Amino acid sequence: MSGSPTWYLDDLHVGIHEDSPARTVTEADVVMFAGLSGDFNALHTDAQKASESVFGERVAHGLLGVSIASGLFTRTALSQSLQGALIAMLGLDCEFEGPIRIGDTVHVEAAVVHLCPTKDGTRGIATIERRVINQHGERVQLLTTRMLMWRSRAATQEASAS
Repeated sequence: MSGSPTWYLDDLHVGIHEDSPARTVTEADVVMFAGLSGDFNALHTDAQKASESVFGERVAHGLLGVSIASGLFTRTALSQSLQGALIAMLGLDCEFEGPIRIGDTVHVEAAVVHLCPTKDGTRGIATIERRVINQHGERVQLLTTRMLMWRSRAATQEASAS
């Protein structure tokens, strides 16, 4: 997917996928996210307490992982090509399947998993799954987003004619 032409709902098909660049989660990320969010849970901020947890060390906030995944997805050609047709994000379902540790390098594997035109025929909902994968190939988060998008002009004209 080179360049960033606008892709409408009708330009997509289930199975389109793309991997994002990778990014390493740093201690600074965790500290800044704690300050920004106000979440100073010991699991993220207290090395001694976190060492006694099931993880044995401090881990990144789950929502920090979601935020990083969001940023990584925007760096893909798939995301960039949807921007011109995107109306709104309708929802985000998150499954936290494993810890994101300080020092982990993560990337996003994004795939279109469902497409559904709206009844009026001018718009539709694209469901995109974003799998957050660490450097060991382990899926640590599964994020599913539903996005309201415009359909192509041809599809919109067909809908108005009916």
